[in-house]
Amino acid sequence: MRKILLSIIGILLVVFSIFLAKRMIDSKTKPKPVTEKIIKTVFTDTVNNKTIPILIPAHGSLRAKRRLELYSEVQGIFKPRTILFKPGQVYNKGQILIDIDASEHYASVQSAKSNLYNDIAAIMPDLRFDYPKIYQKWQDYLVNFNMDKVTPKLPEMPSEKENYFITGRGIVSSYYTVKNLEQRLTKYRITAPFNGILIEALATEGSLVRSGQKLGEFIDPTIYEMEVALSKSYATLLKVGEEVTLNNLEHTETYMGTVARVNGSVNTATQTITAFIEVKNEDLKEGMYLEAKLNAKEEANAIEIDRSLMLDGDKLFVVKGDTLDVLDVNPVFYSETTVVLKDIPNGTVILAKPVPGAYAGMLVKSFSEKTTKADNI
Repeated sequence: MRKILLSIIGILLVVFSIFLAKRMIDSKTKPKPVTEKIIKTVFTDTVNNKTIPILIPAHGSLRAKRRLELYSEVQGIFKPRTILFKPGQVYNKGQILIDIDASEHYASVQSAKSNLYNDIAAIMPDLRFDYPKIYQKWQDYLVNFNMDKVTPKLPEMPSEKENYFITGRGIVSSYYTVKNLEQRLTKYRITAPFNGILIEALATEGSLVRSGQKLGEFIDPTIYEMEVALSKSYATLLKVGEEVTLNNLEHTETYMGTVARVNGSVNTATQTITAFIEVKNEDLKEGMYLEAKLNAKEEANAIEIDRSLMLDGDKLFVVKGDTLDVLDVNPVFYSETTVVLKDIPNGTVILAKPVPGAYAGMLVKSFSEKTTKADNI
């Protein structure tokens, strides 16, 4: 009986061990994970083709259209005046900018005028007896001759006899000597040719001014020009008179200008053409740096999107159903931040913002079925 009981207990222990081992193995079996489909939410726009203006960006600094570099053609002492010759000084048209002491030269002019007067007076007796017909007009010339005024023009000499007689006495030569000295006398005083402002002063009152010395710079502050360099491919697109929008660097101020001139030659070194934009505004100053957008032409049946949405320069992600696809596109113009595309069918759904890691066939859903930017594309 003892052996039988021990055998039965041994069999039960073996069965229990097998059952316990099986339970332990089954408890360690992990369930297979269920793969979930990831659907990315993206921002989309719907294509609405329209006419897009091609704006060419350019930049440059302002320069006064009317400017005068002041140089001295004579030598002398810079005479002091009530209005100081300083940068920022405003002058009206006709006001004296620079006055150089001309007392020595003035004396030479008066001496030459006196010699001319004496030469004419010396021939008057001969004219009375030999040429009585022309005597009176030369007499009138002497009566109207004023040493303190500009020398009047000599009387007309229609006949050869009169011309030979007057010229032979050296009167014509003396007259032109006086006119030459009078013309040089005007160079001792420089007046403002227009209303403007002095932006540079290189001489001071009381200093010695030499011939050929630069004295300063005078500009008209009411009208400016901006010189911009553009690619030669735009040479046929720019038109004189086109309106141009200009902004300051901070984009806080906007000004309107026009294309005043377009250079007819291409810079051989840079392969660019030069255009000049004219702008008027009382807030502008010489040397201000502005950005311009020139309206070169209009592209029909096109859209404008951000350059970051482009793939390899000529491809674009589109949404078809709930997946992404790649579409070949035709870019016609690139700016710094945008690109103009043509011939994309209306109603095509495209990405409005770049999607990191995007690929063709990727499952997506639109953030909004009614996009807010569709009208702007």
